Amino acid sequence: MSGVAKIDAKVAANVKQVVPFLHVASMEKSLRYYTDGLGFTMKHKWEPDGKLRWCWLELGGAALMLQEFPKEGHNSWVPSCKVGEGVSLCFQCADALAIYRELGSRGIAASEPQVGNRMWVTDVADPDGYRLFFESPTDVPEETKLSEVK
Repeated sequence: MSGVAKIDAKVAANVKQVVPFLHVASMEKSLRYYTDGLGFTMKHKWEPDGKLRWCWLELGGAALMLQEFPKEGHNSWVPSCKVGEGVSLCFQCADALAIYRELGSRGIAASEPQVGNRMWVTDVADPDGYRLFFESPTDVPEETKLSEVK
């Protein structure tokens, strides 16, 4: 036995998508960043007492959820550091360079695209420190920066 268990085909077919659930310090600030800055749209939301507490956002075929953590009460949580520190999300794109240019036009400072693992890669950090990488396949040599391409 190889030590790798196979998943039953029916169980595997039942799993459709993974949607990261990000706890954020400020729903207002994060929502503005993801919708106005990155271009996500809100698909679902939860607004008890008229206040937005949770939402499901989509961009193309990708989705994520945001929820502001309560700072008071029995469910409160005060993180010891930025909640997104050390967490990266990698978005597979048809054209990461187009994403980079679009982000720039929206006033979002993304890293200069560079080739790594045969992919153009650019990244941003959201208000809570979550790193978002946008990647697309390329034949350009490894470690090439966009500014080096003619």
